[in-house]
Amino acid sequence: MIEEKVENLVKQKIENLGYSLYDVEYKKEGKDYYLNIYIDSPNGIDLNDCEKVNNEINPLLDEADFIKDSYFLVVSSPGVERILRKEKHLEENLGTEVSIKLFKKDDLGKKEERGILKKFDKEKIVLEIDENEINIDRKNVAQIKTIYNW
Repeated sequence: MIEEKVENLVKQKIENLGYSLYDVEYKKEGKDYYLNIYIDSPNGIDLNDCEKVNNEINPLLDEADFIKDSYFLVVSSPGVERILRKEKHLEENLGTEVSIKLFKKDDLGKKEERGILKKFDKEKIVLEIDENEINIDRKNVAQIKTIYNW
């Protein structure tokens, strides 16, 4: 998988620069391919941080040549509202308010749930909504995202 290969290639370099690698995402939008590298830091991320990481990892990616299609490299922050794609993201956000978009409507006819992430395993995600716990089948989860209350 391209994302795993890229993550293994750039993770140490990013950490050596003083940042953490949040996620790697390779996707097609329209006719173009994008390799998104999300970096994080306790002090936040600004444009200079993104440029610094971009300049350091671009030669590594060119040399490794994992991606045969032409693509755009995008280095950015994961943002305030973060998409939770990995087990470690879920673990780090237990007790946090999240929004879960579903592939198909649940038993109540809803395609989105919002609540506190209580627990998870390979089969289900458990949210607390109005003091009730609901189980969501992970196979039906399209996206999980943290919610920032402005």
